[in-house]
Amino acid sequence: MTILRLALSELKRMTGGILPKLTIVAMVMVPLLYGAVYLYANWDPYGNLDQLQAAVVVQDEVAVTKDGKELRVGEEVAQTLIKDHKFDWQLVATPEEANNGVKDGEFAFALIIPKDFSTNLASPENFDSATQAMMSVTTNDANNYLLTSIVDKVATQVHASVAQQVGEQTANSLLTGYGTIHAQLVKAADGAQQLADGAATLDTGVGTLKGGTSDLLTGAEQLAAGQKDLVAGTKQLQAGASALNTGLGQLETKTSALPEDTQKLSDGAAAVSGGNAALNSKVQGAIGSAEKLDDAVNTAINNKLDSLVTDGTLTQEQASTIRTRLETAATSPAIVDVKNQLSASAEDVQKLATGAAAVADGAKKLAGATPALTTAIEQAHAGAGELSTGAGTLADGQLTALDGAEALAAGAKKLDTGAGDLKSGSSKISSGANELAKQLRSGSGSVPNPNDKDKENAAGVIADPIRIDSVSQAQAANYGSGLAPFFLVLALWIGAFMLVQVMRPLTVRALASNAPSWKIAIGGWLPFAAVATAQALLLYAVVHFGLGLEPSHPWLTLGLLMLASLAFTALIQGIVALLGTPGKFVVLILLVLQLVSSGGTFPWQTTPEPLHIMHQVLPMGHVVEGMRHLIYGSDIAALVPIVLGLLGYMVLGFVMAWAAVHQKKTWTLKTLMPEMEA
Repeated sequence: MTILRLALSELKRMTGGILPKLTIVAMVMVPLLYGAVYLYANWDPYGNLDQLQAAVVVQDEVAVTKDGKELRVGEEVAQTLIKDHKFDWQLVATPEEANNGVKDGEFAFALIIPKDFSTNLASPENFDSATQAMMSVTTNDANNYLLTSIVDKVATQVHASVAQQVGEQTANSLLTGYGTIHAQLVKAADGAQQLADGAATLDTGVGTLKGGTSDLLTGAEQLAAGQKDLVAGTKQLQAGASALNTGLGQLETKTSALPEDTQKLSDGAAAVSGGNAALNSKVQGAIGSAEKLDDAVNTAINNKLDSLVTDGTLTQEQASTIRTRLETAATSPAIVDVKNQLSASAEDVQKLATGAAAVADGAKKLAGATPALTTAIEQAHAGAGELSTGAGTLADGQLTALDGAEALAAGAKKLDTGAGDLKSGSSKISSGANELAKQLRSGSGSVPNPNDKDKENAAGVIADPIRIDSVSQAQAANYGSGLAPFFLVLALWIGAFMLVQVMRPLTVRALASNAPSWKIAIGGWLPFAAVATAQALLLYAVVHFGLGLEPSHPWLTLGLLMLASLAFTALIQGIVALLGTPGKFVVLILLVLQLVSSGGTFPWQTTPEPLHIMHQVLPMGHVVEGMRHLIYGSDIAALVPIVLGLLGYMVLGFVMAWAAVHQKKTWTLKTLMPEMEA
């Protein structure tokens, strides 16, 4: 008996009547119930969200920004949602009405925009009062559990859209502020430069001031020293003025009778002058008489001598001798001395007369001037008194001035010290002002000064700083395409599982024959393989042509489905053949384990650690992974170990079927009367 005859014999038995034929048809269509129908129901649920009614409540009030713009963000959000029509949005008047609608199931969820929504969105303009804007979303898992996740995604999108829109406005205002700051920093830098120039001028002026204060200090010290000398001088002046006043007082007293005495002196001097004049006249007359007498004597002698010579009394020689002796006697020292004294006396008398006349004139003038002199002495006495008093006052004032001069010197010293400190400070101010101007100019270059285009671009970046450039190496077209790999593979396992409910894994006739065990095992599997192949072909055709699933590798996808179907039937047929009716329960347990470990919906790595072993050991998870690569267009190199694994499962199924055949060829009482009948 050949393998093919064994398979055809089993298929003939299964199709011997109308009901068996219908059963085979039903078995072929079983995967459609799990694969195609479920995928049809969930093919594109996100595309039909507009059938869900959702409430939106707009309580937002208009907010006015610093630049006078009105913000009506809440109203704009509501209008955008209604226009997009992702949900069937209904405008509701109050939050209470919306929340009651969610509670009663009228609305899938409610979005409430409060009164201060726009105001809080505009608040970042004032750093000290920035407040987050809030939106309230009301859901009810009693309406549908997944709605909460869907609504969270929608709320996130609304949040991101509004945040970007308002963030651009805020960032634009912020960048405009940067431009203003830049301009103000430039002005500040110019002002700081002017300050630096002024500080330099100040420093120069303070240097001049320092030189002046040094000169002032020197002058003040000299002034104080001079003032001390002046005080000493004024004291001497005061003493001298006092002595002068006393002396003038005495002079005034002593000269009170001076006018009368000078008048008497004048009169006496006039009389003396007259007497001296008369005496001079007489002396001059006496001198003249003496000269005349001398001339007369000489003439008389000469005449007498001449007469005596003439008379002959005397000779000429005697007369000459006598004359010579007389002339010698006349020129004797005694005579000459007498003449000189007489001449001197005459001169003295003449001088006396002249002096007496002058004295008389002076005495007369003195007598005339004495009254004025006494008056002047009186005035000088009075002035000396005033001078003495003034000198005392001056002395007191000079003492005060000395105190002031010393205070001035002390103040000048402090001023000089302060000027020195001021010079040091002005130098620091000048240096600091230059540094300030430098740093402000440098800082102004660091502060952005964007133009309108740059502000628009930068505001967009600040509001939405991260852009995700998604590169999808393999992407599902929709929700149904995302679930298709899992449910197609699951449907094939369930289809194979249902086959063992109506088909015998091993035929009794084959077991009773002399055919080799491996032939009987393969012959028992071929009917399963034939129906499973039909299941895979029908399932793929309905999903591809009916639902519109477009695999990137359609023929490879079909081939992997058929290989998986063959491997599943071989494994299931071998388990049931070896274990009998309990084997069906084992297959069911394997189904459950693969449902939770294959990673059909969530990644298998998110399951509990013990299930990771199940994912690695059991075939369904690997086939799901292979289907994703083929449907979405990813690297097909990963199919090699998957195909090898499926072939291994087929071999494992054949080994278990061969063991079952080898075991069941020996009939026992338990074989004739099993504990459990399928």
